[in-house]
Amino acid sequence: MNNNIKEYRKNTKLTQDDLAKAVGVTRQTIISLENGKYDASLKLAHKLAVFFDTTIEDLFVFEEE
Repeated sequence: MNNNIKEYRKNTKLTQDDLAKAVGVTRQTIISLENGKYDASLKLAHKLAVFFDTTIEDLFVFEEE
């Protein structure tokens, strides 16, 4: 699943570590999300959307196979 986490993070001038601490995950989780190697749980997707004051749909791009 593609996402816009890196763009949102850079627009708010946060490091991966800052974002990880803000949403309660490791920096490695943020790296994996940004690189598309890990799909966020619904709970984490919600935390990220709330943190960035956006919707899950704007943050994550769902593409049907």
